Amino acid sequence: MAASTGTSKPSPERIFNTMVAFQETEALKAAIDLDVFTAIAEGADTAQLLAAKTGTSERGMRILCDYFTVKEFLTKKTNRYSLTEDSAAFLNRHSPACLASMIDFLASPWSRRNFGALAEAVRKGGTASETGDHTKAHEEVWVDFARSMAPLTIPAAEFIAGLTGAAEAKPSKVLDIAAGHGMYGITVARRNPRAAIVAVDWPAVLEVAKENARKFDVAERHTTRPGSAFEVEFGNGYDFVLLTNIFHHFDVPTCEKLMRRVHRALKQEGKAITLEFVPNEDRVSPPMAAAFSLVMLAGTDRGDAYTFAEYQGMFSNAGFAKTTLHPVPQVPQQVLLSEN
Repeated sequence: MAASTGTSKPSPERIFNTMVAFQETEALKAAIDLDVFTAIAEGADTAQLLAAKTGTSERGMRILCDYFTVKEFLTKKTNRYSLTEDSAAFLNRHSPACLASMIDFLASPWSRRNFGALAEAVRKGGTASETGDHTKAHEEVWVDFARSMAPLTIPAAEFIAGLTGAAEAKPSKVLDIAAGHGMYGITVARRNPRAAIVAVDWPAVLEVAKENARKFDVAERHTTRPGSAFEVEFGNGYDFVLLTNIFHHFDVPTCEKLMRRVHRALKQEGKAITLEFVPNEDRVSPPMAAAFSLVMLAGTDRGDAYTFAEYQGMFSNAGFAKTTLHPVPQVPQQVLLSEN
């Protein structure tokens, strides 16, 4: 059935599918928990083989895999299942691009509570959650984020490293604000053996960044400053400041306050590099960037997905002469480069 367009008959299909969309999330979480996609990649391609490999019932596995065939995560031929290209790339744990861990944060109890109280958030204009003020430490939430979301960073982190001129291997002092898993700064350090990274975040979150710095052999050039990005002493003389997925948590005055601190920490010729969801001026396109505003309504007191014009205004007020927008290939976010 086609959705209503004004020229075709009305259809309830889109409404029905949205009402039961939680089922797809739960099915994907179950398949990831059971490592179904990885098991298929390893050759367990029938319900019987999958059940034996994952310790589940054959009936349950057949129904789950048939469901994902319907949803086009799998293909099926003569009772044998295969991964689609997307599933092979992003749901098989042997793939370097695997995103499976992200379900732990995106479908976490915290996220579900936020959206479970969305009507109240709409009434008040901000989250109904007690963790809505993101200037405060909510370390359990952000440790979960840091441990779950690192796979998403790969394309953007490589793009940002390119903007820093990492391939030129010049000495660079880089401040990584709200570092989380630390992978943006760590990627700069991996690409530039003369880059030194200073990571700022809450103490427990920085432990995850330290683990990753050791994992990627840059720990000697990776130091940390635990605390609030609005209070901790940054130091100064930075060539670059990385601000990845932080501004959307706050209102405009708070964003400007942080960016003024960034401006003071940079060298005169230094640059601030911001990664964000940036909707068009109509605020309804492109889809993922525009829809992100709802995530901020559900989970923050005053956060939003800001347009490029809004970022230009904020960053200009913070002292930057110019901000340019740079699309990131394969990523629904964009990079804003701010300089004097």
